[in-house]
Amino acid sequence: MLSKNQTAASPRNCYGEKLVELGAKNPDIVVLDADLSCSTQTCKFAKAYPERFFNCGIAEQDMMTTAAGLAYCGKTVFASTFAMFATARCLDQIRNTICYSKLNVKIVATHGGITVGEDGASHQALEDISYMRSIPDMKVIVPADCTEVNDVIEYAANTKGPMYIRIPRTNLKQIFDPEVYRFNPSMGVKLRDGKDLTIVSNGETLFEVLEAAKMLHEVGIEADVLHYPVVKPFYHTALKESAIKTKRVVVVENHSVIGGLGSAVCESLSQYAPSKVYRIGIKDTFGQSGEQRQLMEFYGLTDKKIYEKIIKFMDVK
Repeated sequence: MLSKNQTAASPRNCYGEKLVELGAKNPDIVVLDADLSCSTQTCKFAKAYPERFFNCGIAEQDMMTTAAGLAYCGKTVFASTFAMFATARCLDQIRNTICYSKLNVKIVATHGGITVGEDGASHQALEDISYMRSIPDMKVIVPADCTEVNDVIEYAANTKGPMYIRIPRTNLKQIFDPEVYRFNPSMGVKLRDGKDLTIVSNGETLFEVLEAAKMLHEVGIEADVLHYPVVKPFYHTALKESAIKTKRVVVVENHSVIGGLGSAVCESLSQYAPSKVYRIGIKDTFGQSGEQRQLMEFYGLTDKKIYEKIIKFMDVK
């Protein structure tokens, strides 16, 4: 399942190319953007199928209601902009127009998390997953590399109902072998087997977690590593089985520790397998401007920082 080739690639570029591929197969796919198509890479679809692409301008709320109208007419709609603008700015339209009517709109938001970088706090969506997972009938998916982005976008195109798919600005190193890995929306994925603790992650922090697990191995700590691309609906089995075995759980996410993957894990464990949980993410604070890797380091999301935090959590002397 895991790839030996760890070259980095742009998930936004993969998204744009996948839309073009799917558009050739399905004439009912339409794509909307809020004047950021070169950043979200929906410009590729616009060039291939200009009659099915709509630039709604810097009017994100209007884009979501337009998406709802097109979906009501039978179209499969992909609507894209930056995660900050796609969620907080459009919450009323997403809740009351798209999700309340269970419309076939796929909100694919790029530039999620702290790694938006120099654009700073106003553009760094640290609460978007929390917003989206609180709305009834919304599926929330956070893919971890381009292999998974391709699978998730195809799944979205062929599955009815509203979805929120979060893609980062950064290039992602390849984790999954495209010849073997297939996205399964109904399960968490175990990527490494261990007995001492469980580490849960998704998105761009998953690669960092896998590297941190190798460091932990060097000091005799063996970790179960679970990938949970689907934050909602949350499927409990893999987490429950692992937590019962290890008794200690760490969650790592490029999101606020409030309301995201860590909250989903705690909610699940409180019901199915009470365990000690340590959440590594952005604390209750806004982000700041800075280079992407420096921000990951500052907020403790690099492999070395994750390793150091887990060592303290495990109380290893």
